[in-house]
Amino acid sequence: MKVTVVGAGNVGATCADVLATREIANEIVLVDIKEGVAEGKALDIWQKAPILGYDSRTVGVTNDYARTAGSEVVVITSGLPRKPGMSRDDLIATNAGIVKSVTEQVVAHSPNAIIIVVSNPLDVMTYQAHLTAKLPREKVFGMAGILDTARYRAFLAEALNVSPKDIQAVLMGGHGDTMVPLPRYTTVGGIPVTELISKEKLDAIVQRTAQGGGELVKLMGTSAWYAPGAAAAQMVEAIVRDQRRVFPVCLELQGEYGINGVYLGAPVILGKNGVERVIELQLNDEEKAMLETSRGHVKEVMDALDKMGQAAA
Repeated sequence: MKVTVVGAGNVGATCADVLATREIANEIVLVDIKEGVAEGKALDIWQKAPILGYDSRTVGVTNDYARTAGSEVVVITSGLPRKPGMSRDDLIATNAGIVKSVTEQVVAHSPNAIIIVVSNPLDVMTYQAHLTAKLPREKVFGMAGILDTARYRAFLAEALNVSPKDIQAVLMGGHGDTMVPLPRYTTVGGIPVTELISKEKLDAIVQRTAQGGGELVKLMGTSAWYAPGAAAAQMVEAIVRDQRRVFPVCLELQGEYGINGVYLGAPVILGKNGVERVIELQLNDEEKAMLETSRGHVKEVMDALDKMGQAAA
């Protein structure tokens, strides 16, 4: 079993480290465009194996996609962070070009691979990768919902002084500010969260979750990597081990929730074939309205990419 992680920055390297430590694949290939970076980080992870006691082999390569051939799953984390003075459209154009190029090379060497997109802006980069790969939506999707729900669950665990293991939650919609919280589907050890916390406190936690990425950027001056990397690795594990986990992932909706052709987060069953099934929840009017707002925001960004001519594979 081989898994490739493209992009050896903080998120990609963390994903590779979690994959190795948890022995999710026999071989993990880390790819980057910077000479020596992937090789060095992969070697560091491999040298940790005798200390923590795992067998997964990590190798790093510089732009050598031939080494990734035959990968069952590929995680794409490539892309640049938004820099001062850079417009949203500049970021979209730059990262779409990177994701398009990476996807072409991934598919050329691993045509049967399942592709998980982590690059930002997440929803539109998933759109770009899906168009370029020319694969069914079940095999090309993005990681966002697991990270957003993890933040939400962590904040709830802190507020309620309980174990995060006992909190289950579902979020939908776009990644970040336009996410759609679903407190009705949030439970703590099977107990509805609304019975354990006031609406005001819950609303504040939802708001903090929506701005979770921004909070970390303000604190560190850069975006998060431990939780995003681990979230991507959790998706890989569900696929490789055919766990059939229920996770929110970003994918093209094809009629579900009355939405067509827009890439949004929705709960799915994740297994050996990728997305085994999209779960359609019975949303109430308020939740439907929030999802429609989120759809509008994501479609606007998708349209911006289309106008640049980047989206055409």
